[in-house]
Amino acid sequence: MGIVFNKYQGAGNDFIIIDNRKDIINPDDSKLINKMCDRRFGIGADGLILISGSPQYDFEMKYFNSDGFEGTMCGNGGRCSADFAIRAGIATKKLTFKAIDGVHKAVSEEGIIRLKMNDVKEPRLINGSYFINTGSPHYVLFKKDIKDIDVNAEGKNFRWSEEFAPGGTNVNFVEIEKNGIYVRTFERGVEEETLSCGTGVTASAIALALSGHFDTKTVSVKTKGGNLSVSFSISGKIISDIWLSGPATFVFKGEIEV
Repeated sequence: MGIVFNKYQGAGNDFIIIDNRKDIINPDDSKLINKMCDRRFGIGADGLILISGSPQYDFEMKYFNSDGFEGTMCGNGGRCSADFAIRAGIATKKLTFKAIDGVHKAVSEEGIIRLKMNDVKEPRLINGSYFINTGSPHYVLFKKDIKDIDVNAEGKNFRWSEEFAPGGTNVNFVEIEKNGIYVRTFERGVEEETLSCGTGVTASAIALALSGHFDTKTVSVKTKGGNLSVSFSISGKIISDIWLSGPATFVFKGEIEV
């Protein structure tokens, strides 16, 4: 059977996106999803996204990590899904979709996809660093010279720490720069560094504000895969009106035999 797919990337975070409104893929087929994400024996991607129909919203996004299993919210994946839906005629440039963590709005403006993230409540300090759930759990560590950090080795030190049981955490290494922050992320489910992580970038920007380093309405974020930005409002222990913005790029379309 041939499955038509679209390859996307958002700041280097790459995805296979499949229109699954006719149920051509079983979401429980973790072996197939893992194989398709394999960079040597499949298409290759950090994750796979199934676009399903929704009676209330423009579509439903189901995100799977490259290990083949459904993951938590993916910010860059959400932005790429929005662009795919617009290109496919599923939605207009202002749209609403359902994801595992709830409902999201997205807007396409001059090549940039802006994604509204859900409110963050009760960020926690753990061993002096912030643990923030932005639809996915993230531990944020502020460091210097993060270009020299072995992110895979250091990330694994925190990935399954007992403080983050039972599901573990993503780990972000953040360096404060003159015009924003530089972020490198060890991503769970991929189990290695990705070129960028939307929910990780969002958590890092929020941690910057909570630690007293934020004095503008928008945080500019540099990643190995490209540039993103995050804006939000803080009221007590609730962070709201969170928008993740950046490019979502169609790479190519193909068909794979399975």
